Amino acid sequence: MKHPAIVVILIALSPFFAAAQTKNPVTAAARAVLERQSRNLTEAAEAMPADKYGYKPTPQQMSFGELMVHIAKTNEALCSKLASRAMTAPLAADKKDAIIAGVRASFAACGKDLGTLDDAALGQSVTLFGNREGTKAEALLALTGDWADHYGAVAVYLRLNGLLPPTAKK
Repeated sequence: MKHPAIVVILIALSPFFAAAQTKNPVTAAARAVLERQSRNLTEAAEAMPADKYGYKPTPQQMSFGELMVHIAKTNEALCSKLASRAMTAPLAADKKDAIIAGVRASFAACGKDLGTLDDAALGQSVTLFGNREGTKAEALLALTGDWADHYGAVAVYLRLNGLLPPTAKK
């Protein structure tokens, strides 16, 4: 073969070609973000020692455990809107293992919900936080933005406790 570098480049880019040809590129992109962020946030929850789940960087902030519960509740609130389904009972846990299980379950439910979402439905109206009307597109953007925001906060909590966040590990 004369140009092995071209073959390697084409193989490396093949997932991008497939995504570009998908029927639902927006929700496909959101599912890719979900896969990465669910792994990062769950690994962060696992990395924090149980005795640090009450840790607050400042008195005004949520504790680490409260932040993880907030993540699970936000996932449920927004993903249920995207799937046009009733919300399940909110997570009310105060122990590390129960919180991690709730975070995992919330991401699994979001994965299922995003798997049923069609880009054509993103213009549909939903009631967002504060009883504000918006679209499913707004809910989806809020969801992926929240994952990034929450992971940034979680990374700081970990670093303030001498721990590396998942994305900082080799």
